[in-house]
Amino acid sequence: MAEPTEHVTTTEARAGNRNPVNRVVLFASMALIVVIFAVILLVAA
Repeated sequence: MAEPTEHVTTTEARAGNRNPVNRVVLFASMALIVVIFAVILLVAA
């Protein structure tokens, strides 16, 4: 016999909230990585 499926809300499935700080940290860290790689390329050249 098949077990019943559990239905969860969108927030429960996401397991968190949509905090705008997350986006800022993501963009800042990505920009920092690009800058670091650019410096490495310029120093290595």
